Parts: sequence; structure tokens; C-alpha cells
Amino acid sequence: MNAPLRIGIIGGAGWLGGAIAAALLDAAIVRPQDLSLSFRNKQPDRFPASFWTSDNQALADRSDVIVLSVRPADWPGLKVDARGKLVVSVMAGIRLDALCTQHGTTRVVRTLPNAAAEVRKSYTPWIATGAVGKQDRALIRTIFDTCGFQDEVRTEAEIDYLTGLTGSGPAFPALLAEAMMADAMTHGLDPDTARRAVNALIVGAGRLLEKRDDCPAETVRTFLDYQGTTAAALTEMKAAGFEAAVSRGLAMAFRKSVRMGGDS
Repeated sequence: MNAPLRIGIIGGAGWLGGAIAAALLDAAIVRPQDLSLSFRNKQPDRFPASFWTSDNQALADRSDVIVLSVRPADWPGLKVDARGKLVVSVMAGIRLDALCTQHGTTRVVRTLPNAAAEVRKSYTPWIATGAVGKQDRALIRTIFDTCGFQDEVRTEAEIDYLTGLTGSGPAFPALLAEAMMADAMTHGLDPDTARRAVNALIVGAGRLLEKRDDCPAETVRTFLDYQGTTAAALTEMKAAGFEAAVSRGLAMAFRKSVRMGGDS
């Protein structure tokens, strides 16, 4: 009989680390007593049946799989020996070779989930070193399928690009919602009504895209062809440089990801 899987999340007190932990427990991928989480300042009240520690090496020593969920800027100071273990990074910008060198293992996976893991709707691209075998890869798919959706990509450059595109999670739709809400209030709507209207719009759009699984361009074309008020708004937004602004933002995120990796 196989031994129970032991997973440790360094940074388990954080938003993303906690979301991954909750997904693992809800899906029964790991037993509560076999899940270890580390915190930096104060132990959270959640996951009381799991092992909490402020000693990251102690966490690593009692884990088969170690998830690194810390700020990339804090990672250089994370001196954890993970020899013989599977290390899974959810940090932006940190390269596979740097992770192998610092943690003393060749079994390393670089992933980029986002904050939507909290509601099991994260998109997670990932790439693994050659030393990561079929069983480990199957485990990675299982872990991140519980958080939403996952894809193994071909190169680290693709991970760097997706850091901006999908790693930003709800930030981009939230920016659109913020602008729409502000415009609604300038037209006299009270803040609560504006917030409910815009949030319902964003949530409804996401669920419709998920259900239909169409290319977004098809949805846009449908509204443009109808030539109503939505088409008028879309045409004006395009003319004002909406697509160029999005492209510039994603390009900046890509460059930032590459720079972060170079600092590692």
C-alpha cells in the first residue's frame, strides 16, 4: 500500500498558498494531517488539523512535494534543502535552473496559477524539468485541475508571457469594472447600484464565455453585426486605442517577468 502523499506549502498563510491548500483538501488529494504550511508573522486560524510552522526547512523535511508560494523578491533568501523532493514554484519570473540550484533538486516544476484559485477558476500554465517523470506530471495536473484549469506549455518564455496574460487573474477584468463603475457614477448612479451592475456584468460575461467556449472574437463580432448600442460602444473603444493599451500592458508584464528571472 502506497504511503499517503505529504505536501508542504511555503507561504501557506498567503492568499494564493491558502487557496491552493483549500483546493487540495476539498479534493482529498492530501489528508489534513499530511499537509504542512508555513507562515511568517502570525499563524492563521484556518486548516487547524494541518501542520503549521514558521520553520520552512522543518516543513520541507516532512513533505514529499514542496510548493513555493512566496513573493519572488523574498525567494533569494529562502534557503531550503529539497534534495530528492518535487519542488513546485508558483512564483513569477524565477527560472527552473535557478530553482534547481538553490534547492538542490532536479525535480522542479514552474507554474503560474492566479488568485482565481480561491474559487477554483484559475488558469495555470506549467513547465517541468526533464527529471520530472510521468507520475510527478500526473500529480501536477491533478493539483492544478482542482484549482481550475491547467496546461503544460513548451518553453519558459511562454510562462513569462502568460505571467501577464493569465497570472494577473482578476486584475484586468477588475480594471475594466473599475472604469465602468466610475463612468456610471459620473452619470448619477449611486455607488452601490453601480457596483452591483458592473459586477453582475463581469460575472455574467465570464460564465457565458465559459459555457459557450467560443472564441472571444466571435462574441465581439456578434454584437458588432447587430449594430446596436453595444456596437457603438465597442467601435468607439477600439478607436480610442483599447487594443493597443492592452497590448502595451501585456508587453510590460512580460518584460517585468523576464527581469525578475534575471535577478534570480
